[in-house]
Amino acid sequence: MSDIYKMTIAGLERELPLCAVSDKLDIAAFILFGDVEITIAAAAELLKKIPEFDYIVTPEAKSIPLAYEMARQSGKPYFVARKGLKVYMKDPVNVEVRSITTLHVQTLYLDGNEGRKLTGKKVVVLDDVISTGESLAATVELVKKFDCEIVAKAAVLAEGDAADRDDIVFLGKLPLFFKD
Repeated sequence: MSDIYKMTIAGLERELPLCAVSDKLDIAAFILFGDVEITIAAAAELLKKIPEFDYIVTPEAKSIPLAYEMARQSGKPYFVARKGLKVYMKDPVNVEVRSITTLHVQTLYLDGNEGRKLTGKKVVVLDDVISTGESLAATVELVKKFDCEIVAKAAVLAEGDAADRDDIVFLGKLPLFFKD
């Protein structure tokens, strides 16, 4: 087996390194950090596929460049569900999450002032890759605490069984790599 997986994302060729998450499973690591070209292209393609919205909310951290670029291209604001409580947060709201790439349970926080801006608004919940859906579900749970309408759950890639979901918007399917 090769140590990379080649794929086309938003019209651009990329080589993704394979990384072990267990003795029996590897995943292809899709990292937006530093890849300006793919971030711009993926943001443009996702914006074509999602309905009209008022805000983007994304979990910290790998999807932040994508949220920023979608906000820049659309002119709509975005908020980051932080993985740690910050001193500047007023009335923070939180939920717990465990994802495939995280070894322990994490807590997502959203500043109460930011959250209240979502009330009655149309929101896109955004991530870089949806795999188990745990990070996505936690972010959805967090923003729902502010009585908003989630108009789309979106990501650049859907990994494994997530690619069979009909409740998410994504640009490409990312396989899982099972070992004998």
